[in-house]
Amino acid sequence: MTGSVEVVYRGIFQKHLGQRITRGIVLAAVKEGKVGISFGRYGDSPERNGIPAKSFAVVADNQEELQAYLSRYEPSNNDVTVAVDDTLCKGVESWAWYGLQPINKLTRTGGTVLATSMQSPEELLKDCHRKDAEWNLAVIKAIPSFSGLWVYKDDHTDVRVLGAIARLAPHMVKLESVEAAIRDEWGDELKVASARKAYERVEVRKVRPDEGNPEKPYEFQLPKWWEMKEGLVIPGIPVQQEVEGWDGGYRPGRNPTFKKFSTRTMRPVVDFEICTKCTLCWLQCPDSCFDVTPTGHYDANMEACCGCGVCEAVCPVENCITMVNEAAFADNASQFEMYEKEKDTYKTWLKGKIEDKVVTYRSHGFRYRGQYEEELAQMAAGGQLHSGVQSINEEPGAGPG
Repeated sequence: MTGSVEVVYRGIFQKHLGQRITRGIVLAAVKEGKVGISFGRYGDSPERNGIPAKSFAVVADNQEELQAYLSRYEPSNNDVTVAVDDTLCKGVESWAWYGLQPINKLTRTGGTVLATSMQSPEELLKDCHRKDAEWNLAVIKAIPSFSGLWVYKDDHTDVRVLGAIARLAPHMVKLESVEAAIRDEWGDELKVASARKAYERVEVRKVRPDEGNPEKPYEFQLPKWWEMKEGLVIPGIPVQQEVEGWDGGYRPGRNPTFKKFSTRTMRPVVDFEICTKCTLCWLQCPDSCFDVTPTGHYDANMEACCGCGVCEAVCPVENCITMVNEAAFADNASQFEMYEKEKDTYKTWLKGKIEDKVVTYRSHGFRYRGQYEEELAQMAAGGQLHSGVQSINEEPGAGPG
């Protein structure tokens, strides 16, 4: 029986994590005398910082079945869809998908979306779009950094996901085969124990067609060949737009169709009061998402920002640009317009969003050795992750080495 798993991960940061999971599935399947293949699929921007990308694992009883399944552009009837960062549950900008693809779009009827998250299935369902058939939502308790976000850490997320898949899709791989593959590939009994515990502890919830996010995902249609103009010239995006009231610089033209914000995990908030107008954020942004303002400040256009965090990294002024959890925002409104309209109100709003970063914390990188352990302790002390820290500590070898 042919089966497939797609792993949706954050480009660059989680690439090795995604590959290790899909490779592990194939190695386990071979233990059962099956055949399989593991391969990757680019996201909208291939392997960009934080941009969603995919790895797939396809398993079959024989080569003929495997080749027939692989004739599809990408597996579209997956037994399990794995989201190794829970913010991906709100949808992904997938390769050759024109708009926002629901996380469960390519999951078969009765299949499962498996997420690493500290949220409950009920909370995650607020992000997952509705599906016209029953499906399952499964959760492995883990914080985002525990899932390898921003840098790969050998914290057993890969083998925990493999153990959970054995529980969710035993027709593809059984737990015994997963354990044998882990022993052969990694030679680590602690990893075997982690996979077994994930098999036992993964939380599964059946989802009805009337449950989940009812919003229609953003989508667009490409022009048909008969709608195109004669010749080979395609209208381009304007290079420059004038900035009223300020002589110098420009606002880059942007594609009105591709909107990278849709799967962003974090966004920058700017303290314009302490901004020195050094231009570094404007110059270094990979997506040219900063708009020049009449006062010489730079306003991040939230429909162009993918949340990569380069602006925070290059800003020389402490706390001028802060990356904050995307879940803390309800729209993509201009921060500078809010600041210009009422500075005191904006200051209060800014302070609230930065403080909310502590409540809904997502580590945007590790800057010194031991930071991971400190963050776990801080979150536990704040009451956010009491159950999560307990479950993490119970996993053999779960802490960073």
